[in-house]
Amino acid sequence: MVATRAGTGHPRIKKRALKKRAEEKRALRTYWRQYLAISPFYVLFAVFMLGPVLFSLYLAFHKWDGLGPMEFVGLRNFRFMVKDGLFWQSLTNTFAIWFLSTVPMLLLALVLAAMLNSSVRFGGFYRVAFFIPNVTSIVAIAIFFGSVFANQVGLVNVVLQWLNVGTVGWLTDSFAIKLVISALITWQWTGYNAIIYLAGMQAISSELYEAARIDGAGPVKCFLKITLPLLRPVILFTVIMSAIGGMQTFTEPQVLFGTVDATNPDNGGPGHAGLTTVLYLYREAFSFNQLGYGAAIAWALFLVILLFTLINWRLIAGSGRRDR
Repeated sequence: MVATRAGTGHPRIKKRALKKRAEEKRALRTYWRQYLAISPFYVLFAVFMLGPVLFSLYLAFHKWDGLGPMEFVGLRNFRFMVKDGLFWQSLTNTFAIWFLSTVPMLLLALVLAAMLNSSVRFGGFYRVAFFIPNVTSIVAIAIFFGSVFANQVGLVNVVLQWLNVGTVGWLTDSFAIKLVISALITWQWTGYNAIIYLAGMQAISSELYEAARIDGAGPVKCFLKITLPLLRPVILFTVIMSAIGGMQTFTEPQVLFGTVDATNPDNGGPGHAGLTTVLYLYREAFSFNQLGYGAAIAWALFLVILLFTLINWRLIAGSGRRDR
C-alpha cells in the first residue's frame, strides 16, 4: 500500500515541480526588463561589498603586504591577536569611549525629544538645528574640537583659567582623551537620536495621555509610565545602532591626533589612549602593510560587535518582557 501511494504520488510531485519551473521561466521572460533595471545594484553590491568581505576573510588566513605574493599562515594572525596587548587596549578604549558617549547621548536625546514633543514654539527650527551636527563633516568637527580642547590655548582651558580652576591636559591625559572623543560623538549624534525618539513619541496615541491626566498623573509620571514603555522598541533600535557605530569609531581619534606623531599618525594620541580597534586595524593594515593581520582584526571586531549587539538586545528586550 505504501509503495503504491509513493508510486502514484511521485508523478504528481514531479508535475508540480515542472509546472513551477515553467512559471518561473515565464515570469523571467515577462519581467526581464524589471530584473534588468534592478540588476546594477546587485552587481555593484557583489563587486564592491560582498566580494571584498569574502576576500577579507580569505586574507585573514594569509600574510600579505599588498604587493608581494601571499603566504598562507592559517590561524597565526588570530593567535598573535589574542596575545597582542595593543589589540586588547584598543578594544578597551573602544568600549570606554562607547559607554562615555552613548549613555549621555541617549539621555540627552530623550530629554530633547520630550521637549520638542511638547507645545514649544519654533519646533521646526529646533528640529533642523539639532540635526545639523549629524550632517556636518566629521573631519571639520574633529578639527574644531581639537582647537576647543587644545592644552595651551583651547577655549575650554581658557575658561577654566578664568574660573581659577586650573587647566586640563585634554589631549595628553589618558582619561581626558576619551572624554574629548566621547564629547565629540555625543555632540554629533544627540540630535539624530532625538529626532528618532520624537518620531516614536508622536506615534503614541494622545488618548493615553488624556486618560492618565484624568486619573491624576503628572507629566513625569506620564513620561515614565506611558512614554518610556511604549518607546522601548525605538530605544532598543538606538542602543543597537549606537553600539554598532561606537564599535567602529575611527575618524574622531584619527583626525584629533593625526599630527601628534609624524612617523605614525595613527597611534591614537599619547599612550594610545584614543586608539580604537578600527584605528588599530587601519594602522596595522595601511601604515605597517600587515593586510592579513588587519583582516583578522576586522573579523574579530565583527564578532565582538555581533556579540555586543546581541547582549544589548537581550538586556533591553528582556527588561521589557519583565515589565509586562
